[in-house]
Amino acid sequence: MFSATINSLLNATVNTVRGLSYGIRIERAVRQETIVFIIALPLGVFIAPGIGWYAAMIGVLLATLAVELLNTAIEKLADRITLDRDVRIGMVKDFGSAAVFCMLCLSALVVRFN
Repeated sequence: MFSATINSLLNATVNTVRGLSYGIRIERAVRQETIVFIIALPLGVFIAPGIGWYAAMIGVLLATLAVELLNTAIEKLADRITLDRDVRIGMVKDFGSAAVFCMLCLSALVVRFN
């Protein structure tokens, strides 16, 4: 039982690292947000007035990266279905883009008002 749990965790970790690696390699926005996140980790210590603000800043950047990865997944899946112009698939891609925009706005608010 314990061994199966460890194996599941290891497999999930491998899948996570592989997914993040793919995203960084093939999607410019994922690459940019990863760079911002990596820079913010040490810089946030000096910028944030307290541990709560630091956690909020890093958390919102991590959430933004997660939403960007989901948006990338939606776009790649939609492109796999068809490369033809389709209004409904375009709407789905736009929804993903809007979700990323919302997270970027939230990130800006958290960083601005710390």
